Amino acid sequence: MNTLKVAGHQIGQDYPCFVIAEAGVNHNGNLDMAHQLIDVATQVGADAIKFQTFKAAHLVTANAPKAAYQLAATDAGESQFEMLQRLELDANAHAALVAHCREKHLVFLSTPFDETSADLLETLGVPAFKTPSGEITNLPYLSHIARKNKPMIVSTGMAFLGEVETAVRTIEATGNHAFALLHCVSNYPANPTDTNLRAMHTMARAFNVPVGYSDHTPGIEVSLAAVALGACIVEKHFTLDRNLPGPDHRASAEPAELATLVRGIRIVEAALGNGRKQPAASEANTAAIARKSLVAAYDIPVGSLLTEAMIAFKRPGTGLPPAMREFLIGRVTRTAISAGTLLTLELLA
Repeated sequence: MNTLKVAGHQIGQDYPCFVIAEAGVNHNGNLDMAHQLIDVATQVGADAIKFQTFKAAHLVTANAPKAAYQLAATDAGESQFEMLQRLELDANAHAALVAHCREKHLVFLSTPFDETSADLLETLGVPAFKTPSGEITNLPYLSHIARKNKPMIVSTGMAFLGEVETAVRTIEATGNHAFALLHCVSNYPANPTDTNLRAMHTMARAFNVPVGYSDHTPGIEVSLAAVALGACIVEKHFTLDRNLPGPDHRASAEPAELATLVRGIRIVEAALGNGRKQPAASEANTAAIARKSLVAAYDIPVGSLLTEAMIAFKRPGTGLPPAMREFLIGRVTRTAISAGTLLTLELLA
């Protein structure tokens, strides 16, 4: 499988999962809140934080309706355009956030929703581009970003495999082969029963690139399952407070939950190991206690010819293993052996 490198982080099957704390628009258009989100992402041990970069005027028409999940969490009398306009961050705000992330040694990422926003992020020196699920069929947009020749992380929510293939071929046609694909269910919150995590394997086999999972489900269980199934990247929405007004807060993790997720990811990936079936070093003491050895079933006089009846299997496992019984049958004892004694080759002629 191909790998890609983002700000010093190697991403691929044989490397630690790259954890993106998705701030999105959960700053509510407030720069101070955006800085607080950076602090939280740093504290919980995320590798990167991701915002969203857009101009409402370039993204939606003036009368575009809101999605159902947006209506449930925002003013129903406000248009999608008006909502997004409130959530915009200007170029100066972006530059301040980039500087803050650099100070915290946290990777700054942002999803551009139009070509102009992608150009702004390029001027800010972002190490990679994250594209949203809604743009998976926007081939001119994908080409524009791919031609910048930086790594790409491409979300694939709402897409059929054929649509993903078209997007992949579009990106590769620019000469850019440094990209990863994220499986995603574009619902907020998403139902775990809709998740279909095995689609990650389908994309990995089809395109031979790192795959991961962008999680919109409640809780952390599905993200942990994704890591167990081999996700190279996990992205999770988070917020300072799930009760804040705004379109995405309700489907986001709070800081304590995000911290638990990051710790859980590191535990899960450590537990995956190297795949070789062999005992762990920590099992040595248990093996000595729990396994069995060949022992004298009862008192055996000197010069006795060993039979099956004379040999029992008992703990500890520090003597000859039961598999060696056939090699002892018919041997003659050099000395008297008390019942329960571990049999050794030295006791036999």
